[in-house]
Amino acid sequence: MTTEPDFTLGIEEEYLLVDAETGQLAQAPDALMRACKSDLGDQVSPEFLRCQIEIGTPVSANIREARDHLRNLRGTVARHAADHGLAPISASCHPFADWRDQDHTDKDRYNQLSRDMGGVARRMLICGMHVHVGIPDPAARIDLMNQLSYFLPHLLALSASSPFWMAEDTGLASYRTTVFGDMPRTGLPPYMNSWSEFERSVGALTDLGIIEDSSKIWWDLRPSNKFPTLETRICDACPGIENAVTLAALIQATLRMLWRLSRRNQRWRQYDSFLLGENRWRAARYGTTEGQIDFGAGAIIPFAQIAEDWLALIAEDADALDSQPAVARLRGMVAEGTSAETQRAVAAQARAQGADEREALRAVTRHLIEEFRRDL
Repeated sequence: MTTEPDFTLGIEEEYLLVDAETGQLAQAPDALMRACKSDLGDQVSPEFLRCQIEIGTPVSANIREARDHLRNLRGTVARHAADHGLAPISASCHPFADWRDQDHTDKDRYNQLSRDMGGVARRMLICGMHVHVGIPDPAARIDLMNQLSYFLPHLLALSASSPFWMAEDTGLASYRTTVFGDMPRTGLPPYMNSWSEFERSVGALTDLGIIEDSSKIWWDLRPSNKFPTLETRICDACPGIENAVTLAALIQATLRMLWRLSRRNQRWRQYDSFLLGENRWRAARYGTTEGQIDFGAGAIIPFAQIAEDWLALIAEDADALDSQPAVARLRGMVAEGTSAETQRAVAAQARAQGADEREALRAVTRHLIEEFRRDL
């Protein structure tokens, strides 16, 4: 890894469409998709369920460019949705929708997925955010995947936005992870010794016809099947654009930090997935409120301290990438708390003002609509 990767960025987000007045999930009208396609081309597409829309930014040279693309995509989808009395929200679970009432998109890929996964696929009323970082060298992609895995629970904790499922408080900050975990080939990526080992592992399944390619490997972090990138997939969808941008900047700068260590024949300490899985569970359960385990120190570290330590680690890299303002927002994210905490607070306030449970959750949906519109 002697040549510095370009560390380009690409951000993919999945949105839910809701009725702007009632907050109920709504299917994307064909006219809405046509209008979005007319303005955005391949940057927008239908998702597995008809109530979802997926966007993907063009390749971005830096975090400012990525933010501009994301702002345009969010704004365009919101504008065309409004023409149909709809609004997009970017949260990993709808507060009160029932997955049994949803229809999947009539598309060969999704029809096949439904046949292959059965009832597991039908429950996929969830949304996420994926961040691609350009790493042209395949060997470097695998080496950095092994090391970045340590930080995946931290990213999940910060992004947690799915406390409610089918009108119930799950007690989790990210219920999405439990729903998606029913699918095969999910969770933390296994340790891979080399790019060739990754290819052999994928080949064992493609040769049997179980999967057609590595796009059906849905780990929290994976080498992209389509692009020369590492794709971080663990994050919940972010209601507001600025938190999404901060998470993308953290991923980019952390990968550069790990690459920089490799130039000095150093590397981040590897931990077994058994231990990393404990932090992943803590992130899904608590978000940022209960801290994460520092296995080297043998202690549970509060997230405010994790944030300061993390920012110190990547300071040189954020300078090199010109992303300091974006990564510095990490402090504010920790201080403000996760979207899961905010959603619960909105529901509690509505109840205190006399709302019943369903109306309290409608208030949460209204809050998510407003969060999506902020800073556009």
